[in-house]
Amino acid sequence: MTTHGDPASHSGTPAVAARTGPRDAPAAPSADPGDESLPAALEALRVAIGAARFPLALPSAEAARRDAAALTQQLDDYLLPRLSRLDAPLLVVVGGSTGAGKSTLVNSLVKARVSAAGVLRPTTRSPVLVCSPADTSWFRQGELLPGLTRTNEPSEDPRTLQIVTAPAFPAGLAFLDAPDIDSVVDANRALAGQLLAAADLWLFVTTAARYADAVPWELLRSARARGTVIAMVLDRVPPEAADEVSAHLSEMLAEQGLDQAPLFVLPETRVDGQGLLPERITTPLADWFTRLAADTNARAAVVRQTLDGALAALHPTVEGLADAADEQLTTVDALDERVRTAYRGAHRTVEQGLSDGRLLRGEVLARWQEFVGTGEFFRTLEARIGQLRDRMVAALSGRPAPAAGLRSAIESQLVTLLRGVAAEAAEQAYTGWKAHPAGVALLDPALARPGEDLPARAERLVRDWQRGVLELVRTQGSDKRFVARTAAYAVNVTGLTVMIAVFASTAFIPTGLEVATGAGTTVAAQAVLQAIFGDQAVRTLAAKARTDLLERVRTLLDDEAGRYLTRSATARLDAETVGALRAAADRVETARRRSGLTTGGPTA
Repeated sequence: MTTHGDPASHSGTPAVAARTGPRDAPAAPSADPGDESLPAALEALRVAIGAARFPLALPSAEAARRDAAALTQQLDDYLLPRLSRLDAPLLVVVGGSTGAGKSTLVNSLVKARVSAAGVLRPTTRSPVLVCSPADTSWFRQGELLPGLTRTNEPSEDPRTLQIVTAPAFPAGLAFLDAPDIDSVVDANRALAGQLLAAADLWLFVTTAARYADAVPWELLRSARARGTVIAMVLDRVPPEAADEVSAHLSEMLAEQGLDQAPLFVLPETRVDGQGLLPERITTPLADWFTRLAADTNARAAVVRQTLDGALAALHPTVEGLADAADEQLTTVDALDERVRTAYRGAHRTVEQGLSDGRLLRGEVLARWQEFVGTGEFFRTLEARIGQLRDRMVAALSGRPAPAAGLRSAIESQLVTLLRGVAAEAAEQAYTGWKAHPAGVALLDPALARPGEDLPARAERLVRDWQRGVLELVRTQGSDKRFVARTAAYAVNVTGLTVMIAVFASTAFIPTGLEVATGAGTTVAAQAVLQAIFGDQAVRTLAAKARTDLLERVRTLLDDEAGRYLTRSATARLDAETVGALRAAADRVETARRRSGLTTGGPTA
């Protein structure tokens, strides 16, 4: 076997400088926000990540969900447990591609068949951890990789961790044989990534035939970005190609900034009767690990370098989560605005309908003309305005006008308008959401139409408004020149006239030439009101009635918009979540720098 990046140049340790020995274990994480310790900062970060959600179907969402899950997992599996015991045994995770010979290598290094090896793929279905009997308690208590159930027996369940003790294995070091990083089984690939993220040191095993595969290099780049200490094993190398292949792999490592990773080259050979590699092949690698296990300072340096690198990688990753959360918030706001725009437009249409005379057509016009006496009323209106008051008084004290038909026509006309604008707004909001990928995922076909109870609610709104107008006339007209104020039907008749005035004009009472040129129905309604109450009273009653109607319409349309907004609300992040993520990441980075992990002690 040949090696590159000879560990002897580093006093028999991996490619990191040996520094101080292990320090005392930090205090347990504190929930106190004023606690500036690194464990407390990590706990706060975990809470912030847990509060972040990415429910909207955005391009950044899936990656953010994966990153959030991976960060939470690494905090639980490695960072928090490792910070609680910097002097715990060094965990070497043996990872690599399918068929690279990981299990055979582990068995050969510990000189026992502790991990299943064979041609059936995947061979390693659940991880196997090998350690000295002296280190068993640390791995069994479950602080590291707490989501894996400990067992003494081989298992097919990828959520179990088989712990095997090897009396000849040196204390202070453990091997974890991980599933294939490119396994055909999704759960195995996910578990391999989880285990590699919990490693103090990666022993990455590849072969002469597969060392250039994309998947291993993706993980190696990830390890480099996190500052993880790495050692490489190039397995099954034909003797005649050893120099060429190892040189090429060394070039590739250098290109990726991994030229300091020790490289061990194992020639192609036969296993013995127990399935182990010849000792002469594995001795250099075994000796390298033996020296590492015996050197407390070297182990501490590896732990600190990997831990510091993992901590340093948190900030940019969390910043990415915050950016994705920002995008979620912005998108929800944009979707909500499309809905509000649609229903604001509906409200404006109703306002216009109360001003442009469209409600004074058809049945309402016919009933109004019947109500006021049509021909004779219009012919005598301008010339005999002085007599109008007397005629109204006579009508009010004699027999009620045909008010029922007019009131029904007003109700029908208003309900028709409300149903129309609600339908148009629902369709517009639906189209607005459908045009956005995140909106499409929130839609239900029923949203394209008004709520099923919209007609009933519209009818109730109009009836309640009409009752409100009558009450307005009753209370506002009590101290005016209202001759027949004691007659119930007089209030009804006047109330209907107010409603017509609302339909015609509410901010302007035409007089003089404007009376002569204005629409007959508008003039009639306003003149009747003016004859009874006077000019200012007309303005006041009409304005109040109009305001009341528009407020009721706004409530109705807000309820309709709420069918959309309640859906987007379920996807809305708390606005403080984004700030909490960034603040927690900053707190961790500050605590990391103060901790002095790579300098052997805390900094000021």
